[in-house]
Amino acid sequence: MKLSRRTFVRCASLAAAGNMAGLRPFGLMNALAQTTNDYKALVCIFLFGGNDSNNVLIPFDTAGYANYANLRGPVALAQNSLLQLSNAPDFALHPSLPDVQTLFQNGNAAFVANVGTLIQPLTAATYQAGQVPTPSNLFSHPDQQLEWQNSEQSGGAPTGWAGRIADSITSQYNPGGQIPMVASMDGNALFGSGATSSPLTVSPSGFTTGGCSEGAQCASRQATEQQLITFASGFSLVQQDNLLAASADKYIETIAGYRQSAAALKTVFPSGNPLAAQLQQIAQVIQIRQSLGMGRQIFFAGLGGFDTHTAQLGTQSALLGQLSQAVAAFYAATQELQLVDQITTFTMSDFARAYQPNSNNGTDHGWGGHQFAFGGAVKGGKIYGTYPTIALGGPDDSGVNGRWIPSSPSVQYAATLANWFGVPAADMPTVFPLLGNFGTNSLTFL
Repeated sequence: MKLSRRTFVRCASLAAAGNMAGLRPFGLMNALAQTTNDYKALVCIFLFGGNDSNNVLIPFDTAGYANYANLRGPVALAQNSLLQLSNAPDFALHPSLPDVQTLFQNGNAAFVANVGTLIQPLTAATYQAGQVPTPSNLFSHPDQQLEWQNSEQSGGAPTGWAGRIADSITSQYNPGGQIPMVASMDGNALFGSGATSSPLTVSPSGFTTGGCSEGAQCASRQATEQQLITFASGFSLVQQDNLLAASADKYIETIAGYRQSAAALKTVFPSGNPLAAQLQQIAQVIQIRQSLGMGRQIFFAGLGGFDTHTAQLGTQSALLGQLSQAVAAFYAATQELQLVDQITTFTMSDFARAYQPNSNNGTDHGWGGHQFAFGGAVKGGKIYGTYPTIALGGPDDSGVNGRWIPSSPSVQYAATLANWFGVPAADMPTVFPLLGNFGTNSLTFL
């Protein structure tokens, strides 16, 4: 059986944690907890599999929709089902995204058009001529997932851009932090790994202390477990794994302890929705930020299933419905926490899909796609970047199937978020090594 790099790293992390908590250590801070009046959080929602954003943000004017319907064929959505954007009336959203429509029209969400992995600016002509370097293994799921997360040319780079942010500013904003700056609710993600920092990685069961069903034997079992963890085997890798497991127990106890004393959130998150469950965990951790000594936090959540090579309409509709409902609940939670202006949530995905459908009523791997961000700090109600010319073999097509060459690099998208988050200008080249290849550090949606 072949394992992707992402799956291997995730499994390795859980194994290192002894299957007891699924958490990775960051190291203890011995400074006193700082005030969190300047608190900020970034929340990434990664849509795994390559979300077909061509069916998320759709031309709605007469000529634009007619062209869309003609080229998309069996995967085109009926015009009367679309959710028109009053702030941008020439565009509409997928009918499963009513909550995103509401956020956009209330000025709390923005779209960034045609974002994708790039090394430096290029055109269809320079790409087709091979005159400009491009990201490694374009159109490959594991490579593009990693390159979105590390903002580098290759998925083989060992750190993610959120992890490098943690390297840069943890000592400034979280001097007394009791957990890492970065936390993943979707297993071990490269996104949060830094050169000197590691993310807190949460298993699907979330922040719970586990429990023991063996009655009087529990204490004996747990004592034996601790002896095994602290046993000096003489093997450095085994010793390191034991340290990971020991720290994991400490983190889980710390978080669980503070949560027990916190009032339950009133916001209702939809049940049976895996993304909503992750965002609820994030809201609960943010709620106890002051107790944890956190002035800055970054979170990673994920929703899979977007690799829609067949029967796309039904699959994507269900997934986007989960996304919309989860987003609505999380935004309501930020209102309840009175942190709307201090939390920015954003999407990422492997890539978009080809505009031209395949023979199975689905779509194949693409490149540039549309992402959205929401929160009180977002300059919402607008579409940023440049929407591609919808023409197969046209000026924005990397070939002839509608795989759009990105007009906005993912590194600029990430840098816009990092700048708002408080990364110093002097550290931006370290956090984003490719950023200097582009003319500006910001896409201006924050």
